[in-house]
Amino acid sequence: MNPVITIPAFGDNYIYLYRYDQNKAIIIDPGDSTPVLKALEKHSLHLIAILATHHHWDHIGGVSELKKKTGCKIIGGDKQRIRGIDCVVEDSQALTFKDLNINVIATSGHTRTGICYHIPQNQEDGILFTGDTLFIGGCGRLLECDAKTMWSSLQKLAALPDNTKVYCGHDYTLENYEFAIENEPHNASIQQRLSEIKQTVQQGKSTVPSTIAQEKATNVFMRSKTPEIFAELRRRKDTFG
Repeated sequence: MNPVITIPAFGDNYIYLYRYDQNKAIIIDPGDSTPVLKALEKHSLHLIAILATHHHWDHIGGVSELKKKTGCKIIGGDKQRIRGIDCVVEDSQALTFKDLNINVIATSGHTRTGICYHIPQNQEDGILFTGDTLFIGGCGRLLECDAKTMWSSLQKLAALPDNTKVYCGHDYTLENYEFAIENEPHNASIQQRLSEIKQTVQQGKSTVPSTIAQEKATNVFMRSKTPEIFAELRRRKDTFG
């Protein structure tokens, strides 16, 4: 059974419930409390903690209500901008919920205090919740940091095991690969990925998850060899379409 329950919100946001220890769960980036509460009831889950990747409203809009209704703890990287936070985490910190271990990866770029959460399953793979740092085929806009900072954060994620499943904060996947094919028109991996994503979207299915291996092969931002190349791609993507 897949421990991750994907909850769509606001048209293109993704909220994630992660089930563990039979009936316990953590939630990642609950921008809206209503669908989360419905999912908890449907699956008979007890919410233990909220993991916030960053402070933007579409990722934390539901945290206060969820804390009020469930008594869960709020965890994130920004004490000033995440209201009601109980635990401020830093890079390389380990979180433990009984037998569930979660590694904190600081990924400044989209925001100054962005966090990704990595759940190692074994030595070969795991699960990565990336918020707005890494999208499938793309990355977040540079709102609070420079290109070199975001590039460095993406390189940290690229160093994770290839089979790591990537669960991102938004579904911008089709547009990301339409941009990618313009930049690498002869890349057979990108051509194939774009075809697969078009079929997925036509079928009305979710485009998550991806894997780190897929991103390294087809995500032009993660494939950027220097911060300067990354900066130019990000500039062009900001006005694409």
